[in-house]
Amino acid sequence: MKKQDMNRDWIATAQTLSQALPYLQRYDEAIVVIKFGGHAMGDDEAMETFARDIVLMRQVGVNPVIVHGGGPMINEMLDKLGVKSEFVNGKRVTNEATMEVVEMVLSGRVNKRIVQAINEQGGRAIGLSGKDANLIECETANPALGLVGNPVKIDPRIIHSLFRDEIIPVIAPLGFGKDGETFNINGDTAAGAIAAALKADRLLLLTDVAGVKNKNGEVLTELSADQIREMTADGTIAGGMIPKTETALMAIEGGVRAVVILDGRAPNAALLELYTEHGAGSLIRG
Repeated sequence: MKKQDMNRDWIATAQTLSQALPYLQRYDEAIVVIKFGGHAMGDDEAMETFARDIVLMRQVGVNPVIVHGGGPMINEMLDKLGVKSEFVNGKRVTNEATMEVVEMVLSGRVNKRIVQAINEQGGRAIGLSGKDANLIECETANPALGLVGNPVKIDPRIIHSLFRDEIIPVIAPLGFGKDGETFNINGDTAAGAIAAALKADRLLLLTDVAGVKNKNGEVLTELSADQIREMTADGTIAGGMIPKTETALMAIEGGVRAVVILDGRAPNAALLELYTEHGAGSLIRG
């Protein structure tokens, strides 16, 4: 018989798995909505790692729901097709010509890439948009911005049906209007609305920053909704972080237990948040 030496890395891995047991039990059958976007979407290795993490979560009993963005890919396709864009206060106006490209990219190229990545890791994922099964009904968010929608009604029955079959939903942030329009929805906003409708245990907003920072630039690991409001009022939370914290507050008010804003560029960020003591990013509670 060949003698096998105990490798320190193997021991550390076993210890990590053992320490994760309480968290595995904690999140068994939990609903976790994950907004996927930013740098990780454009990097093949990061996409593969993300997909493997999602399959692992499903394997240990979590019901993950992926909501994705796709802004850079949309911009690339608009440029390639020569579709000119108008802007109002720095925000793109989504007219009918732009909407055709947005839907093609989000429901097609981006959505199916994520679905394929998850399936290649042994998962069972299916791609949807908010138009499927009347998932996301919208109204116009701002008439000046055209076909940009604000969710007003979520029908999560299709998602619960997929949960029963252990299928991972991957959702493109598109919705429908009462007059048959197709609306483009901000990815964070769509994820927050879906998480609230599902009364999710966690909403994870993967971004390209480490989390919510204080005035000294330090990442805060846990905040209350009141602290978020105070930091926004005094200007500590500003710029691109405001829409994310607004989404977090909306989701918590809608029944989500907690929201985490974390750095999607970090390897295994979602697993670190769910299955380790220290977590990752900034956790926001009501």
